[in-house]
Amino acid sequence: MNQADYIRPCNDTSRECLIKSTQDAIPEFVKGLPQLGVPQLDPFTIDKLSIPLSGLKVTFYQGKVSGFRKCIVDNVISELEKRHFVLEFHCNLTIKGGYDAVGKVLLFPINGEGDAKIKLTNLKMKVDINTKYIKDDKGVNHFAIKNYKYTFDYGDKVTFDLQNLFKESKELSNTVLSFLNENWRTVSEEFGKPIVDYAVELAIKTIEKFFLVVPYEELINVPIPT
Repeated sequence: MNQADYIRPCNDTSRECLIKSTQDAIPEFVKGLPQLGVPQLDPFTIDKLSIPLSGLKVTFYQGKVSGFRKCIVDNVISELEKRHFVLEFHCNLTIKGGYDAVGKVLLFPINGEGDAKIKLTNLKMKVDINTKYIKDDKGVNHFAIKNYKYTFDYGDKVTFDLQNLFKESKELSNTVLSFLNENWRTVSEEFGKPIVDYAVELAIKTIEKFFLVVPYEELINVPIPT
């Protein structure tokens, strides 16, 4: 029985087939395979993530990240002999949860907590993975991840909606929120990387678990290079 019967394996490593096969698999892949210990990726929850910024410490709680199931695959490269795999895609993601923030933004002392919503429009990402081939204890072949690196771009826009930045003043809260949104790229570059790191690390761990439960032959119809 195929563990992931939504995968349509390619008969070669052509870019066209790999892109289509990956794109078709994403909506099901992000649901995970809970019965086999592969967690879901859309949505997933960031239980707690602290981001120390210059002069400000922001902590997110129970941040629910959604949108991966609608990612668009831009490119896939699979070089089986070199054990090398590249995936490029773009997505709109939304993060909703609670936050607290203590410190200063500009000259404003901040002591806020409340609901947070961050929307990323057209986040672009490229993940570069070195793979290896392993056999499980039944002698079945699997892909495994040796190491990876990634690059990303915040894309077209990041929108912040942080309620109650200043407990004392709604007006001041709105002023600073407008500043954050007007300068979204600068703010994101300081603020966003820990969130993206967290998401990528989770996705890589999920792919690793997926590779361990789904045999190589179910993923691609090309023999392992000797």
